[in-house]
Amino acid sequence: MIAIEIREPGEPDVLVPVDRPTPTPGDGEVLIKVAAAGVNRPDVFQRRGRYPPPPGVSDIPGLEVAGTIDRVGPNAGAFRVGDAVCALVAGGGYAAYCTAPAPQCLPVPRGFDMTLAAAIPETYFTVWTNVFERGRLHAGESLLVHGGSSGIGTTAIQLAKARGARVFATAGSAEKCAACERLGAERAINYRAEDFVALVKQATGGRGVDVVLDIIGGEYFARNIDALAIEGRLVEIATLSGVKAEVNIQTVMQRRLTITGSTLRARPIADKGAIAAAVHREVWPLFESGAVKPIIFQTFPLREAAAAHRLMESSAHIGKIVLTIG
Repeated sequence: MIAIEIREPGEPDVLVPVDRPTPTPGDGEVLIKVAAAGVNRPDVFQRRGRYPPPPGVSDIPGLEVAGTIDRVGPNAGAFRVGDAVCALVAGGGYAAYCTAPAPQCLPVPRGFDMTLAAAIPETYFTVWTNVFERGRLHAGESLLVHGGSSGIGTTAIQLAKARGARVFATAGSAEKCAACERLGAERAINYRAEDFVALVKQATGGRGVDVVLDIIGGEYFARNIDALAIEGRLVEIATLSGVKAEVNIQTVMQRRLTITGSTLRARPIADKGAIAAAVHREVWPLFESGAVKPIIFQTFPLREAAAAHRLMESSAHIGKIVLTIG
């Protein structure tokens, strides 16, 4: 099969098409004939040598795929050859075939093509478990999403709005801010020109937001604390500006704040299966009603994975980038 290999850590051109043996599904796994694969920021980190796959996982990048089941391993549940699925994987997605644990596979939503379906698992699983499970966001509360025009951001804005929350977002240009507002953000804040703490405080009558979903880390940490309401929750899912920050512990105590976060890739299959079940139950009806959908910015053929990564690193995109196979 064709696959994309990381020849060595480096710039996008280290992504090269190669011939690899087609993998065999193991116990509890299915083999998916891949039609499309999502491109995500962790793929870039892996290419640069900063995010190695967990032990035993394929060195081929790619964390989400959509396609049809080609083979079913033992103890893989009710899936059958020919079923159209999307799946969260720990690696191996940039290939014509990919194995996936059966609990991490979901049926392609009604009315979705494979490109849309491939853009679901990584961002929707991440947003669901962090915003609604760890962050406990409820209808009538408010959410601030950093990186609102990213794949994660466009997902979080739509889901929070659809579930009855007020949404604020940050983005780096007027065009990106306008896109966030079209997706449901009440106010998008250009972080290059505006102070997000002051603006969310103003918009909430001085109260602050209930939940902050942060991908920046470091330099935003203290400001995120300042933007939270009493009983607020700060959820960290990436550290684009660094992993260390200072916090005033008394502020956390006095305002009864919760600071949490998570990563997804290395979690056990049982954990990811539970997230998949929750996403299927809570989000699939929103897909099929048209209330939310992945935002696709551009697609590339699998062999042009390097070009897809160059676009990802330019940050010129709004929403998701997807590789297509076949």
